[in-house]
Amino acid sequence: MAERNELHIRNKHNGQYDFSLLIENYPPLKKLVSLNPYGTNTINFFNPHAVKALNKALLITYYGIRYWDIPKDYLCPPIPGRADYIHYIADLIQAERGNRNGGSEENKKPRCLDIGVGANCIYPIIGHTEYGWTFVGSDIDPVSIENARKIVTCNPVLAHKIDLRLQKDSKKIFDGIITSDDYFDVTICNPPFHSSKEEAEEGTLRKLSSLKGEKVQKAKLNFGGNANELWCEGGEIRFLLNMISESQKYKKNCGWFTSLVSKEKNLDKLYSKLKAVRASEYKIIRMQQGTKNSRILAWRF
Repeated sequence: MAERNELHIRNKHNGQYDFSLLIENYPPLKKLVSLNPYGTNTINFFNPHAVKALNKALLITYYGIRYWDIPKDYLCPPIPGRADYIHYIADLIQAERGNRNGGSEENKKPRCLDIGVGANCIYPIIGHTEYGWTFVGSDIDPVSIENARKIVTCNPVLAHKIDLRLQKDSKKIFDGIITSDDYFDVTICNPPFHSSKEEAEEGTLRKLSSLKGEKVQKAKLNFGGNANELWCEGGEIRFLLNMISESQKYKKNCGWFTSLVSKEKNLDKLYSKLKAVRASEYKIIRMQQGTKNSRILAWRF
């Protein structure tokens, strides 16, 4: 595993994984760790059980999460990249909050809306344990909501800090989730990237073939993921255009709206949409995770 030294400066996962420490905190990881050709410890990142075990060890070691599990075939996210999003969002909202006066310290803690929280609940876990933020997490999948709720209730550090709301209309994003009384300093989202199951599998085949240096014939999603987590009608661009349209209605309920954008080619269409809805400001926040380039689109009214 290459060093992840391009991560955000506050990201706890810069450099090599400390497998000795991780195994000490989560012993079941030990049988999944082996030496790579360079003589350093690693896991098989093509093995979903190994990825899940690594996540459990990371969450115990760095975030104090004693219970974490996800249903079979649900998305098992790479934690260093998820942490990067949270740290860059902290930079985005810190300056403005620092200018606000009055209120108790607790009232000054940012409140965040995670669109598509998933069964894994990773963004709220990292956002609360790192910065003390409170969260609302929404999802269209009842299984994801119930599993995330179990994670929250089984970890005292998260209790009463993360509210989970089921989105009953799969075509809506903020509608039905944000109430008239809500105010969020920021919204975050990791949208479905693909427009179909076939496109998702093709993308996985390309990624695995690149990683292995040889053509892979069968797609096995090492990070898992079901339909609503990986693809939606119209793919990422349709999802984000809808999100921008809906965000107009909630300009008084949210400070910043943000989302990951996986495809650089989508940015021009998104910029045009933001101009059309008269966003007062928008920006791209660039992230580098090893050889992977990623970006966050942020806008406000």
